[in-house]
Amino acid sequence: MGTGSQSGASHPLLRMDAVSMTFPGVRALDRVSFDLRAGEVHALVGENGAGKSTLMKILGGVYASGEFEGELHIEGARQRFSGIRDAERAGVAIVFQELSLAPELSVAENIFLGRLAATAGFVRWGELQVRAQALLDELGAGISPAVRVCDLGIGQRQLVEIAKALSHQARILILDEPTAALNDAEAAALFRILEGLRQRGLGIAYISHRIEEVLRIADRITILRDGKSVATRQRGAIDRAELVSLMVGRPGCAGFQPAFVCGLEARVPRGDAVLVVNGLTVAHPARPGAQVLSGISFSLHAGEVLGIAGLMGSGRTALLNVLFGSFPAHAAGEIRLDGKAIQLREPRDAIRAGIALVPEDRKSLGLSLGASIAENMTLVALREFATAAVLHPQRELAAVERAMADLRVKAGSAEAVVGTLSGGNQQKVVLGKWLLNRPRILLLDEPTRGIDIAAKQEIYARIDQLASQGLALIVVSSELEELRGICDRILVLHEGRMTGMLSRTEATPERIMACATGSGG
Repeated sequence: MGTGSQSGASHPLLRMDAVSMTFPGVRALDRVSFDLRAGEVHALVGENGAGKSTLMKILGGVYASGEFEGELHIEGARQRFSGIRDAERAGVAIVFQELSLAPELSVAENIFLGRLAATAGFVRWGELQVRAQALLDELGAGISPAVRVCDLGIGQRQLVEIAKALSHQARILILDEPTAALNDAEAAALFRILEGLRQRGLGIAYISHRIEEVLRIADRITILRDGKSVATRQRGAIDRAELVSLMVGRPGCAGFQPAFVCGLEARVPRGDAVLVVNGLTVAHPARPGAQVLSGISFSLHAGEVLGIAGLMGSGRTALLNVLFGSFPAHAAGEIRLDGKAIQLREPRDAIRAGIALVPEDRKSLGLSLGASIAENMTLVALREFATAAVLHPQRELAAVERAMADLRVKAGSAEAVVGTLSGGNQQKVVLGKWLLNRPRILLLDEPTRGIDIAAKQEIYARIDQLASQGLALIVVSSELEELRGICDRILVLHEGRMTGMLSRTEATPERIMACATGSGG
């Protein structure tokens, strides 16, 4: 993307001055200033907990004016938002990482939800469809306004969110981790659309943990660390190494090394097979005669990290859910644990067998956001802290505090509400919850999605440590370099079928993608 077209304007489209905000026990923002020009993509980067999302929620009206210190100006006029509606009226629209669409409603209904055109109480459906189609055509989305959102892919849903934002006549568009759930093709399509919006003069504030895409698309980059702004750089004036160093506050490993991440030693040879899957076939829950998985066979050994690669819809998450007893459809085939056939009809069966799952959607499936760290971490392992059905709070708290220290969870105390933590720290709480239950097999679905580089490296190191201690792990990831960096073998799926089982040395990006697209191993 090119340089912002309005860089020489007398004042920026947006200016945030000396913004500070405090949550109980945490200084989330400390006198942060940020500006945005018309026709510019300004990226905001930093570790989880650095304050990026908090700053953008202030701009988007999620936090009202009285909840923070500092000033907010749009086109030179001071703004005081009491809520999201005020921000929308001022031309600000925010697209969150967790999309806020109603899946059973149509695209048109979602775009104009709460603002349906009506006469005498009757919705003017024809007008609604025309207006929605015009917005979608403007984006080049290729989506029918009549289709239900639940029938769209994640990339198409992202475009519906942007169309919804543009329906408010937005001049400032905030995107929070917009490519976190997109494949490469979907991300490229999104970048083309953002370039068109930039050329039309929109100001785009862009939050992402994906360093390469930030360096590629941003006109300017502002780095936050521990709630403070540490630097703003123009395009081309910063490289990956400096950006990572500014984010973490120290020189660090900016990516993967060929053998393993950040110089970790190679693991000891793997042990005996803990899990063996033979001919696993799973029917599609909504399409009679179709299969989500077909004839999957593999083994998992003690001390091994087995990666699962594949494109969206290949069956990666379904496989983990079957192994955790949480997939709704009937499964054929055999699953053996320590040589004995087991039935996994519900998650309780898997937990009793020593199988744990860290899900892809940690917020809705892995955590109780309104509960404390302690309540979340001990949810599965309460029996470990009880005698004759009597809970021992001191033992429970001591175990949680040890786990927090071990996993480096950044929070004021074990009583901190999980919903106030950054994404990386929330992920550590989910992981801690299962580790307190001492599983034998740990299933990780996109374990580093939406978390920063430093938190990623901590997760990688923990995976390596757990494997070295004899735990068997299965990791699903959309990032090929991540799988290549942390896994001993990589199983590749294509449309529910296993198309490859690659060793670390065999798992080149080209080989993985050939298997993932069904074009050969």
